[in-house]
Amino acid sequence: MRIILYLGKGGVGKTTISAATAVRSAMLGKRTLVVSTDLAHSLADCLNQPLTSEPKELAANLWAQEVNALDEMRRGWGKLQDSMTKMLRNRGIDSVMAEELALIPGMDEIVSLINIYRNAREGDFDVVVIDAAPTGETVRLLSMPDTFQWYAGRLMNLQNGTLNLARPLIKAFLPSGEILGAVQELSERVKTLREVLGNPDISSYRPVVNPERMVIKEALRAETYLALFGYPIDAVVCNRVLSKGDYQDTFMQELYQNQTMLLQQIHNTFAPLPIWEAPYYSHEILGISQLGKLADVIFGEQDPTQVFYRGQIQEVTRYGDEYILRLPLPHVEMDKVLMTKKGDEMIVEIGNFKRDITLPSVLSNQEATVARFVNKALEIHFTAPDVNSDSHVA
Repeated sequence: MRIILYLGKGGVGKTTISAATAVRSAMLGKRTLVVSTDLAHSLADCLNQPLTSEPKELAANLWAQEVNALDEMRRGWGKLQDSMTKMLRNRGIDSVMAEELALIPGMDEIVSLINIYRNAREGDFDVVVIDAAPTGETVRLLSMPDTFQWYAGRLMNLQNGTLNLARPLIKAFLPSGEILGAVQELSERVKTLREVLGNPDISSYRPVVNPERMVIKEALRAETYLALFGYPIDAVVCNRVLSKGDYQDTFMQELYQNQTMLLQQIHNTFAPLPIWEAPYYSHEILGISQLGKLADVIFGEQDPTQVFYRGQIQEVTRYGDEYILRLPLPHVEMDKVLMTKKGDEMIVEIGNFKRDITLPSVLSNQEATVARFVNKALEIHFTAPDVNSDSHVA
């Protein structure tokens, strides 16, 4: 199975590119599902057919779906939320506050991803193309498996750990075994999902950009955040590119010249990723027939479901008595990164996003001493500490 996720700033044309990719995949004989996770769905409009929250067959080998996050929340988390709310009420917490506390932040994203993965397996699809929400929401969605794993792990440790002195005080507020069992089951599903999303043989992430400065900057930030969580990017699509022509109008001449300059920037900045260009049409691309023609223009004879690029991966190397953890992080400045090592975890923060990296055992007792960027990668140096302590690297 292949999972291809298109992301980018709102309005760049992700839905059209996603649908065109799915149509081409289906025409190649692959059972293909195209899914929208954006709350403001437009996939049905693009395909010119009504869609539901379950996969609907539109043509040979082609299915489409618009995920309803709220419905998935009720179906995938409702019973567990009800149990937690009841438990909190029994502890004397106000009913409204209990309902709020029973919600794990980002659970709507979690259940949406689980729904997509479940449908992909049960429907025996060869390819799943995801038309994602705008960049910030998408990165939050993709970071949720890590965040939920952290939450579930802390909850289990609280229940089963060695907090003997504190246990009499917190026992009354610990979740019941039934709730913990449900959290553990969901945690296992999320763990499997995280492995799939980060596997470059299965999943690929493709930013969609327009030749506009603000759009390019947001795509560069998206590339950095995806790298932070280890999600593989294999291509970039530049949409709404003006065709070469002898423009007589001064406005169009300036617009074309500006686009030409920004296109060059896109090719230079995102190298060595392959970059496809989609033309700027005077009309909307609607329906399966027109989407198939657009796919011909963008991809030519290529199969858009193949893996087009494999980037560097996180690695640990040793030089003498020193270990180096190398984490690919393109397009980020050193002063924008904050790192803290606690035991076997390295917490890396960039902007509003944070990732807890579980360190290999060889580094858990080492001290992080130096961090620097080398060839678009963050290199963190570790050495044996004089005394055991948390280390902070900025």
